[in-house]
Amino acid sequence: MSRIVVLGAGPMGLAAAQRAVTLGHEVDLIEADSKAGGMAAHFDFSGVSIERFYHFVCKSDAPTFELMAELGIGDRMRWVNTSMAYYTHGKVHKWGDPISLLTYPHLTLMEKIRTGLQMFLTTKSTNFDRIEHLTSRKWIEGGSGVSVYNKLWKRLQELKFYEYADEVAASWIASRIKRIGNSRKSIFQEQLGYIDGGSETLVEAIFDDIRRQGGRIHLGTRAEQVIVRDGRVTAVRAGGREFAADAVISTVPVPLVNRLVPDLPQDWQDRYAAIKNIGVVCLLFKLRRSVTPHFWLNIVADDIEIPGLIEFSNLRKVGDTIVYVPYYMPVTQPKWQWSDQQFIDEAFGYIRRVNPAITDADLLDAKVGRLKHAQPICEPHFADKLPPMQTPIAGLQIADTCYYYPEDRGVAESIRLGRRMAEQAGGAATAPQGARS
Repeated sequence: MSRIVVLGAGPMGLAAAQRAVTLGHEVDLIEADSKAGGMAAHFDFSGVSIERFYHFVCKSDAPTFELMAELGIGDRMRWVNTSMAYYTHGKVHKWGDPISLLTYPHLTLMEKIRTGLQMFLTTKSTNFDRIEHLTSRKWIEGGSGVSVYNKLWKRLQELKFYEYADEVAASWIASRIKRIGNSRKSIFQEQLGYIDGGSETLVEAIFDDIRRQGGRIHLGTRAEQVIVRDGRVTAVRAGGREFAADAVISTVPVPLVNRLVPDLPQDWQDRYAAIKNIGVVCLLFKLRRSVTPHFWLNIVADDIEIPGLIEFSNLRKVGDTIVYVPYYMPVTQPKWQWSDQQFIDEAFGYIRRVNPAITDADLLDAKVGRLKHAQPICEPHFADKLPPMQTPIAGLQIADTCYYYPEDRGVAESIRLGRRMAEQAGGAATAPQGARS
């Protein structure tokens, strides 16, 4: 049995700790926040238990289903017929199925044919190696056309990635299209899922299983340093204590790694430092009435500075209308310094633009959450830029959501990677000294 310390109790860290303790290891899970779950953690939003940041499940999310079955909560999965739309030219237009594409008024017939063909072929691709050298812009322009990129994509990319908009990898965008495109009841009906009770149901089940099997969870305990002696991990200093370790799995954001592990070779520190991240200011609104009947609404309008709305209550019914409004941006943007109220005022104004029937009296509550390291900038050949998960320090593995590439951040990818790291950590921790290098 090895002593394994896991840093970070988001979905990846939870999955790693649960797998490690199930394999018989002694596990300490360390989390700076007072609550487990990371971006999937819930909070009390005026009587509604809701995720801090929006999550949904697709039919391809096999690691989630497998872990839920293992934990005995497989019957808590729910599927809902959902839809997406575009708000542009002052109106909401349904999107995401053949009829919606054909009736969309702002594309020519040839643009519709090229767009439909590119999206269909993307959902059928087994991998995206052939487009790995392309940016998303070049890929979309080559398949659907320059005019389609300008009409449907350009504004969305600019409002999420700002100065990095033309650096995003085609593989990353294509993987997102494939995941959503394959989560369907039929070609005419999108179907997304949620866990009954929200992400908290899964987080609590993993949390309880770790403790039931003897794992120790330390919330409100900030990791300070991974201790290295003679080229291998020996402990983690956190919350003023030292936790002895034969192996360490770090799932904290990559931008924090160099401070946490000062013993990493300089070339490795340089590689971590070169990975760019942007932040997110994520607003939640509780409203008396629905904004649209759609789950996901993309917004393409020059005078609206958000890429869309996620009306979460059109997926999971929670009694009131719940709408997420994400503002992704590099934290160097002046707007990052706005007050919460400035964001609330602007975003609610945009909601009223989309649905003019909504009045000030319909706003029941609003909350603002912020993350400095929310989204990596995944350039072409991004996987080649990432350092291996197994570091030159024996027993130390490092990964965060960057390592899902080309997949986007998601609970299923967190579970897959976390469990894989736990299985590798057990072997590395018990290997003889000569086998660790």
